[in-house]
Amino acid sequence: MNTFFEITGLSQELIIYLAIDITIAILLLGAMKFISGLSAQVNATDELSSQDNFAFGISVAGSIAALGIVLTGAITGENAPSYQMEIIGMLSYGVLGLILIKIGRVIHDRLALNQIDKTEQIKARNITVGLVDAAGAIATAIIIRAVLLWVHGIDVSTFVAIIAGFVVSQAMLVLVTRIKERQYAKNNQNDSMQEAFANGQVALAIRYAGQVISTALAVTAASYFFEYNPETLVSTLTAWLIFSVVMTILVSLLTTLAKSIILWGINLVEEVDQQHNIGVASVEMAISISIALILTALMA
Repeated sequence: MNTFFEITGLSQELIIYLAIDITIAILLLGAMKFISGLSAQVNATDELSSQDNFAFGISVAGSIAALGIVLTGAITGENAPSYQMEIIGMLSYGVLGLILIKIGRVIHDRLALNQIDKTEQIKARNITVGLVDAAGAIATAIIIRAVLLWVHGIDVSTFVAIIAGFVVSQAMLVLVTRIKERQYAKNNQNDSMQEAFANGQVALAIRYAGQVISTALAVTAASYFFEYNPETLVSTLTAWLIFSVVMTILVSLLTTLAKSIILWGINLVEEVDQQHNIGVASVEMAISISIALILTALMA
């Protein structure tokens, strides 16, 4: 055993921290599947296997991936003061992340996509709405993770900062959704983007997924400009929100430029909005996320 530790460079302490984190993560991810079924008032196992509801599966996958993203921000490993503190931290942040992801879904339903009933659409096997729901959960998780990495310790100020960061995430997602709705209406004779989701336009959902996830990454990039300080929490979070808008606009402008070059000669409105070209929409999503990732890496 000592030879193993010498060869790999691992320590017994690190193995114990790994076991703690993985065990808690698996339990929480399993809980997320159960809660997803509970919130939709269905048996998750039955809906996934017997009913073969692909839309529900995509929605659950998004929620599980979102929680996994949040948990990466909660792990401290050997930096934790003790095994007990690592357990408390993982459980506290993990449970809080799970709750915020589910609350974010409700807010997304009521404020961002208020013209459709996502739960009923997913139960009716609408894959488009399943994709939109998954994207919203992942975008929310990316910002929560950014806040978890931003704050220090476990106290009242920490949880206030996390909840405030969550509010910022929801405000940004609602703002981006409204902007994209207006753009869609302008390009499609005042048609409703939400109605298009309800009608099953998968290509539009894929593009939207790229837009909300890139927005979340832009908010993350904005976090690198501010230091966490419990005494100036309100002013710092306000500045973060303002700078998040600036970073979102910058990502949008750079993405538009990149699309015009990479997809030169392709009418995006015609291909995605009208012909429902999933291939072109997928490239759009990849460009949006790639530009946001690059900008985030530069800011870090």
